[in-house]
Amino acid sequence: MKIFIVALRLKYLPAFCLFSILFTHTLHAQICSGSLGDPVVNVTFGTGPNPGAALPSRVIAYNYTAGQCPDDGFYTVANSTAGCFGNTWHALAQDHTPGDNNGYMLLINASFTPGDFYIDTVKNLCPGTTYEFAAWILNLLRNTACSPNRINPNIVFNIETPSGTVLGTYSTGDIPSTAAPEWKQYGLFFTTPVGSNTVVIRMRNNAPGGCGNDLALDDITFRPCGPLVNTSVTSNSKSITFCANDVQPVTLSATIGSGYISPALQWQQSLNNGSTWADIPAATNNSYTATPSAAGTYLYRLAVAQGGSINVGNCRVISIPDTIIIRNIPAVAISSNSPVCNNENIELLAGGGSTYQWTGPSGFTSTFANVQLAANEAATAGQYTVQVTDIFGCRAIASTMVQVLPKPNATVSGNTTICRDSSTTLEAGGGSTYLWFPSTGLTNINSASTLAQPITTTTYSVIVTDNNGCADTASTIISVSESPVADAGPDVFMLSGETVTLRGNATGNNINYYWEPAAFLSDAGSLMPVTNTPQTQEYVLYVVSATGCGTATDTMLVKVFNGLYIPTAFSPNGDGLNDTWRIDGLLAYPKAVIAVYNRFGQIVFEGSANSSWDGRIKNQPAAAGTYVYYINLNNGRPVIKGSVVLVR
Repeated sequence: MKIFIVALRLKYLPAFCLFSILFTHTLHAQICSGSLGDPVVNVTFGTGPNPGAALPSRVIAYNYTAGQCPDDGFYTVANSTAGCFGNTWHALAQDHTPGDNNGYMLLINASFTPGDFYIDTVKNLCPGTTYEFAAWILNLLRNTACSPNRINPNIVFNIETPSGTVLGTYSTGDIPSTAAPEWKQYGLFFTTPVGSNTVVIRMRNNAPGGCGNDLALDDITFRPCGPLVNTSVTSNSKSITFCANDVQPVTLSATIGSGYISPALQWQQSLNNGSTWADIPAATNNSYTATPSAAGTYLYRLAVAQGGSINVGNCRVISIPDTIIIRNIPAVAISSNSPVCNNENIELLAGGGSTYQWTGPSGFTSTFANVQLAANEAATAGQYTVQVTDIFGCRAIASTMVQVLPKPNATVSGNTTICRDSSTTLEAGGGSTYLWFPSTGLTNINSASTLAQPITTTTYSVIVTDNNGCADTASTIISVSESPVADAGPDVFMLSGETVTLRGNATGNNINYYWEPAAFLSDAGSLMPVTNTPQTQEYVLYVVSATGCGTATDTMLVKVFNGLYIPTAFSPNGDGLNDTWRIDGLLAYPKAVIAVYNRFGQIVFEGSANSSWDGRIKNQPAAAGTYVYYINLNNGRPVIKGSVVLVR
């Protein structure tokens, strides 16, 4: 559908108020080309729980119901509605007014017969002044209901004098149903007669009866309309922001369109985001220099009225507010762990902003909020300053002093060596308190002097702390020398003219060892020397601690046999003489094995080099007689064979 715009200049409307009617599916309200004033009348129907109280009967022609779903010819006052007429109505969780908690609205189910349904008288308007009348309306019927014979609300607004003279009229045309709830504002402009300050608003239901014609009504307002008032802060902007430590005077300027013969001006200020406004004394010119200083949001606007009506709020129009914002400088939180001991970490902490810039001694800089650096008594002590910048670019500076304390010089007695099960005294110095570790083997870990008796080599450390709480550490090693242990090895056997190896063993720390006597030994300083002694000899192994932890000795025997004597008879009769058959010389041949047979070729005894036969067979006395023996030396020599006589 094409859109036709007709601009009508009515004789009672000033140049700034154009009565523009857009002929489309929905008729929109006329448009004021100038500025509007604060609402002179603002009908919100109040707030509270459901249902709200009925309106006076002189105001509304329909019948009141307490339910949220009024029938034809009824209305209710409610802050919400849901589930009406099988959900053919939109569910409304709140009224039109933004932020109006539990705010009321009128829910109207129009009567079948067209006619006036809302009539109210508005007083205390300004005579001879143009006003905007507006109301917000919502078609309650869903666009899926009552098809195809749906009836849409069609409202006519009339503004009249108390005597009935029509000052302005406007028709909404059919207000279409929608898929979702949709509030729309409708209205018109009118001019009050000279000498009259009262008008009557009349709303007429212009639609026939049937399915539909249901509406919600809210926020009925009257606002003065006048010349276009434009204001700005410096550089033609509507807002400007400062940080609290960089506030400058701001000059607001205004231009006022034609329409008033002799316009009067008044600058106003709001300190509560526009909830209330106060006139600024003597601020009645086209420009005003504002000088706020404390942090906050400051709104400024210019009120304009004809001549002497400037002090009448119902008569004046106002500009769109200008804003001056003064930001608080960041509240800097700064701290450190000062005083700090030399060579420990300095910790600098800052907060309250989004970016940080540190400076300090010896050219120190950092952009981190929290900083760590190594303390150096000569280079890092002094004042540290941080510039904190918040998200708005406002800056603040704070400083903290850092003291670096010298550390004590811990001393400790030197490394030493002790014998196992001995003790030594540890001495420390350089501070006022002491702590030794590990504690194993110490008599007092909190004394400058302590007795130490470790069982193994141990490194002892001491933490030396001065009166400032600064600490240093020193260490010493106590080496534990094990006492010497001598093991000359087992006794050995040999035949005269042969050799045998001594098998000694020595343990301990820092030890020396040797054999005595040294005669017939290949090396008296070796643990395993070879001997060819011609006769039986005892040898003593000496193990000597080089650290003074004593001398250990052990003795072994070298048994020398002049030959391999094999007895030819024995008499196991228990008289203590020749009771067993034993070949002592076989001890020189530890791998030797013996086997004795009877005359039937049966083995009656088996043994090794150090074995002896007691004349028994399977624990029973063997018969007297001659027995054959075989001796294998297992050294490559031939088997020795012979006989022995058992005598009873």
